[in-house]
Amino acid sequence: MEGEKQYLKNMTRGELAGFFSEMGEKPFRAAQLFRWMYASGAASFDEMTNLPAELRRRLSETAELFTLTPRETLISRIDGSRKHLFETGDGNLVESALLRYDYGNAICVSSQAGCRMGCAFCASGLSGLRRNLRSGEMADQLLLARRELGADVGRVVVMGVGEPLDNFDELKRFIETAGDAEGPGIGRRHITVSTCGLVPGIERMAEELPQVGLAISLHAPNDRLRDALLPVNKRYNTESLLKAARAHLARTGRRVTFEYALMAGVNDGAACAKELARRLSGMNCHVNLIPLNRVEETGFGGSGGAETERFRAALAACGVRVTVRRGLGADIRAACGQLRARAGY
Repeated sequence: MEGEKQYLKNMTRGELAGFFSEMGEKPFRAAQLFRWMYASGAASFDEMTNLPAELRRRLSETAELFTLTPRETLISRIDGSRKHLFETGDGNLVESALLRYDYGNAICVSSQAGCRMGCAFCASGLSGLRRNLRSGEMADQLLLARRELGADVGRVVVMGVGEPLDNFDELKRFIETAGDAEGPGIGRRHITVSTCGLVPGIERMAEELPQVGLAISLHAPNDRLRDALLPVNKRYNTESLLKAARAHLARTGRRVTFEYALMAGVNDGAACAKELARRLSGMNCHVNLIPLNRVEETGFGGSGGAETERFRAALAACGVRVTVRRGLGADIRAACGQLRARAGY
């Protein structure tokens, strides 16, 4: 609409060049602005000192530098993880989590405001889907968290609120921006996308984003159990999902990660471990076990330490690569499955 400010981070480099052309400016201004936004993390147009003062004034009148406004930051007293709450221009709330590891910092980015997948144990979909996030809104989660932290963020996992492959085109634009050497410079091999099982999206990833890591939220070894936990399984069943995973591996040569949230008395028994090992036999994959993090409304409980170790050992004995994920950020409701976009804990 006329008079409405433009969100610059929602534009590709080419679109930025077109934006400047409409302003009567040279296309190289787009490259300068891109570097200021993504490499320098400029907080205002006034910081962009190689842009003429008149252009900076016009930009402040016609464009927005940030797509998100920070609202709250919570910091774990246990492990230093941070949960960031942001507000979009149209009033939606978005959360991301910044996780501290020995090898560096990683950010867990949300791809949607809400989620329509309805996984039975997850907080993110409790209020349904409000809308997809734009690429700039995903990028700002990274840039604003990095600016507040005052340190580099070397890895991105798109497994916050939302189903990334339900928003594939904007996801792809974000990944292209994040990996740009003139911007954040996070290589695609340091980016992982998590899906609950959208098979067409997995197929698109293999073709269009072959260097990006794929993580599949499996959580059950068979259709009976997976149907109850992840409604998406009624569209793309376990067999079709594992077939897509094998095809992705063959196409990209990249090992697939399977995420498996252990729920007490639900999917953590010896029979489930045996069936899971059988179904993954011969695949170059890695199973990431996650003792379920508590979400009050779901009624599920996480498996205890002994049950988790028994499950891990059973998979390992069958030759499956398996580890247990650290539960970072659980005390601030920032751990896997707990993000939901609300203020406070």
